Amino acid sequence: MVAVDTNVVVRLLIEDDPAQAKRARYLFERETILVPTTVLLEAEWVLRRLYGLDVTRIIDALTALIALPNVRCEHLGTVTAALDWARAGLDFADALHLAGGRAAERFVTFDAKLVKRAKRISDLQVALV
Repeated sequence: MVAVDTNVVVRLLIEDDPAQAKRARYLFERETILVPTTVLLEAEWVLRRLYGLDVTRIIDALTALIALPNVRCEHLGTVTAALDWARAGLDFADALHLAGGRAAERFVTFDAKLVKRAKRISDLQVALV
């Protein structure tokens, strides 16, 4: 198994550097790939902020990536929940934080907008500090 960095995922999805995209595709076709949760978090940010992709396209691309038969996703249940919640309107990073905190009694934040959005999307106990 080979773990990949964010730049490998971005090259695979964006193909803005043909030589690197080819090497990334080759790797994904021949190896079992581990995608760390932090790589997905950073990839979403890079695709949104640096490449200007819309959230739906990013979430669809990341969902397809982790569904590849030879790809293993660290904390798959957490990531899947976060992708679903991001699709429903939460910021992906916030969704990942919430999904990662599901084992706790409640999730607290200073972000009133996050509390409002999270209550619409999930049954998690989310509250202001």
